[in-house]
Amino acid sequence: MSAPPDPQAYLDQVITELTGPGGVFEVAEEDVLGARMPVMLGRRASVGELVRDSDAWGDRDYLVTRDARVSFAQHRAEVAALAAALRERHGVGRGDRVAILAANSPSWVTAFFATQVLGAIGVGMNAWWAAPEVRYGLEHSTPVVVFADAKRAAVLESLAGDGVLDGVTVLTLENDLPDLVAQYLGAPLDLATVDEDDPSTILYTSGTSGRPKGALHSHRNLLAVVDYHRYNDGLAAAFTGRRYEPTEPSELRYLLTSPLLHIASLHNLVVPRLATGSAVVMPEGGFDVDAVLSLVERERVTNWGAVPTMAARLLAHPDVEKYDLSSLRAFALASAPSSVAFKERLKERFAFARDALVDSYGLTECSTAIAAATGPELEYFPGTLGRPIITVSLEIRDPLGDWLPDGEEGEICVRSPFVMLGYWNDESATRAAIDDGRWLRTGDFGVVENGRLRLTGRRSDLILRGGENVYPTEIEQCLDEHPDVDEAAVVGVAHPELGNEVAAVVVVRDGASPNEADLRSFVESRLAYYKVPTRWRITSEPLPRNATGKIVRTRIEA
Repeated sequence: MSAPPDPQAYLDQVITELTGPGGVFEVAEEDVLGARMPVMLGRRASVGELVRDSDAWGDRDYLVTRDARVSFAQHRAEVAALAAALRERHGVGRGDRVAILAANSPSWVTAFFATQVLGAIGVGMNAWWAAPEVRYGLEHSTPVVVFADAKRAAVLESLAGDGVLDGVTVLTLENDLPDLVAQYLGAPLDLATVDEDDPSTILYTSGTSGRPKGALHSHRNLLAVVDYHRYNDGLAAAFTGRRYEPTEPSELRYLLTSPLLHIASLHNLVVPRLATGSAVVMPEGGFDVDAVLSLVERERVTNWGAVPTMAARLLAHPDVEKYDLSSLRAFALASAPSSVAFKERLKERFAFARDALVDSYGLTECSTAIAAATGPELEYFPGTLGRPIITVSLEIRDPLGDWLPDGEEGEICVRSPFVMLGYWNDESATRAAIDDGRWLRTGDFGVVENGRLRLTGRRSDLILRGGENVYPTEIEQCLDEHPDVDEAAVVGVAHPELGNEVAAVVVVRDGASPNEADLRSFVESRLAYYKVPTRWRITSEPLPRNATGKIVRTRIEA
């Protein structure tokens, strides 16, 4: 391909060759659940096929931790063995739910792909959930099997007496999973027959009603994400003078630092690498700057997608320069918004962020990014989140659902093969989020300028704390259960590292005098740690309300 002198003209030429008739990523309109939309034609039919086809990568690294190295061949064999064990020992089949309640590990990944081979639905449960939240997740998803690490198995054991685990098999990742793999090693990879619009995965996202909602993703959703990442590899190859060959393994090595129960780590990192032959480098345990950078140096990591909180901790570290980070060629910020000034500080401090920094906008319900901005776009259009990615249609709409022209602020609505099937076991929430034309109302507000999206407001009342979604209603309902609390309001307060911290204003009942420690302990026993308020104001004055009785959050002083 001869390169035109105009970079934009060259980009258009590359995209046409990749996505046009006969291209590796040919795009055409098809019917998806009753709506016409652009899709890639050369796609696989099920996530299990990714495991089957990973044979091509043989003994190359797939999953790497500080102390372990799992090849693609080993991973495929272990997934086949575990799938056979789940089918024969525990009767797991198409449509059954298999939950995973654990911290990141190679065994988490093995358990997930075993569910996909069987046509079952993998349920990523939040490893930070407190016991009442775990109970809700079990009651909501009704799994037949739960994989848990030792720490979370203890939480499950504490729930065993109330009947929530009746009929549920609990298997530990440390002992039961390796035992089953050893017993069935050598079993053939027997793929279940599924439709591409069958459910594949449930990942929980907080809801404004106060209860987590289960975003239900199809095989089509995950495979569309895979092809999006392969397409990006094709673009990168063209811009470095190479021809993209899908049968050749990628030499990129990706750092995984977010929980596997998030789309950033599961859908957009672990799953696509089966199709590209790339390595996933996985630190285990809490985020530790030195441990992470040691792995980057040792494993020559090339790509890292970090939440802004992690990036802030990098900036605060006094001795980052002692590590050789020269292998990093792509550094993305994801999961939470970050300011222009913050990005500038990253670029000033770190060479790997100067030319490689990218930003994006997405949400669990969409499986991957909705829009993405490259380094040059961030330079020339500060605050942008870039253009919609391939096969994504984006509209800004007014409160009546009518399209708004560029430059006008409204709700961000999207349609694509990435959009979830709906919310598991919640038809009313699904109808409220997805219309008959398969357009998803994100609940976020933005404006399109120069063809690029700029976010102007997050979902109503949402607090983004270190990349985690925190909805006030859930915490307020928890505080309402305290015998000394009359009412409570929870808001986000700016925090230099986390983006926002959780603040609570608590109105106490007449004659009561709970202190901050009492209230914090009460919430800690019921909710994940990141939802526990770190700032408190205890008062006897009623909360500000409007004429209809709703709390006016803008008038709350935390």
